[in-house]
Amino acid sequence: MIGILGGTFDPIHYGHLRTALDVQQRLSLEEVRFIPCGEPPHRNKPMAEPLQRLAMVRAAIAGQEKFTLDDRELRRDGPSYMVDTLSSLKQDFKDKTFCLILGTDAFNGLAQWHEWQQIFDLANIVVMQRPEADGKEKINKHLFSQIKHRLVNADVLNKKQNGSICFVPVTQMEISATMIRKQWQQCNDIQFFLPDAVLTLIQQQNIY
Repeated sequence: MIGILGGTFDPIHYGHLRTALDVQQRLSLEEVRFIPCGEPPHRNKPMAEPLQRLAMVRAAIAGQEKFTLDDRELRRDGPSYMVDTLSSLKQDFKDKTFCLILGTDAFNGLAQWHEWQQIFDLANIVVMQRPEADGKEKINKHLFSQIKHRLVNADVLNKKQNGSICFVPVTQMEISATMIRKQWQQCNDIQFFLPDAVLTLIQQQNIY
């Protein structure tokens, strides 16, 4: 099974990387594919240019053999709808199964996504939750009523081709791209929030 982690990655940071590794190890995923969003349909345009975000992700995951960079959304025109991305992946990897990795906030907004119900025909969904939280109690009640029959544990998930939902505890890291950009713009040191290679790119290219 291949994990799919989308995002603007503006910039990518340890909050993305550590939690992705947690999920990869817990589910024994073949790999996690990091897919920078081209044109976000539900949020503001990223501050960094597409090629800059691509370069930051490439630098961040260098040396981690289970992490892969996938630029398909940056190569596709129009809004970056996950249903289109998963359909494209299914065409490219016909013998593979996929799990879409989401944070709790993203999962709560799933019903607002373009053709969101079709996602269950294309992949399983893994929801990352903080170890001390019960993510199933925090999700949107209306959404939960529609998908509660899809819940499985991690051991069962690996036997599912698509359509299942699994909550996976991940390391709690209070880091966000918004916070990093704000710290940088205030001339504060952002070292240890993200890999040194990403920090170097931000400094060299004056990205923010």
